[in-house]
Amino acid sequence: MADAILLLAGGSATRFPGKLEHDIDGQPMIVRVFAKLARGPWPVYVAGKGSFAPAVDAALCAPLLIDRWSPRGPLHALLSACLFIPADRVFAVAADQPQLEPGVLERLAAAWMPGDEAAVPEHAGGVEPLAALYDRFALLREGLRLRRASRSAMRDLIAAIATRFVPMESRYFRNVNMRSDLGRRMDRA
Repeated sequence: MADAILLLAGGSATRFPGKLEHDIDGQPMIVRVFAKLARGPWPVYVAGKGSFAPAVDAALCAPLLIDRWSPRGPLHALLSACLFIPADRVFAVAADQPQLEPGVLERLAAAWMPGDEAAVPEHAGGVEPLAALYDRFALLREGLRLRRASRSAMRDLIAAIATRFVPMESRYFRNVNMRSDLGRRMDRA
């Protein structure tokens, strides 16, 4: 079964403009996340609304898939990108999770069972649909149906498909949404 990673990097970041290019331990956040995930065995794609600063673009050695429905949220970005990714399953990863490790994706792939259409991390803080593994065809099937019904929350998608919740530690899933989120210690890469 062929898998790929889709790094979601097209949000509006209204609470922290430019956050994906903000420096964390000597690297822009998106480059840090990309570098970690690119160490795994899967090809990486970046979904966004356009290019980044030239130095960031140069560091992201991955195809950029433009979100045709921007800025309508991560489900729309996933749908747009999955039309072009030649993989059976797609790891959907928000680019503002600098502590996410390839081991999380490996655990999701290992937990996958016949009949599953998604493997989603579950931890003390909730579930993580933007650090999850999806069957690309199920995502397109149900995601497009949800889009037509004007329902675009990721929780709607995971409720509509056969989802396996995989228990994990919370430490991997701290999103950076505001500048104050950086005040808490970031683990080294």
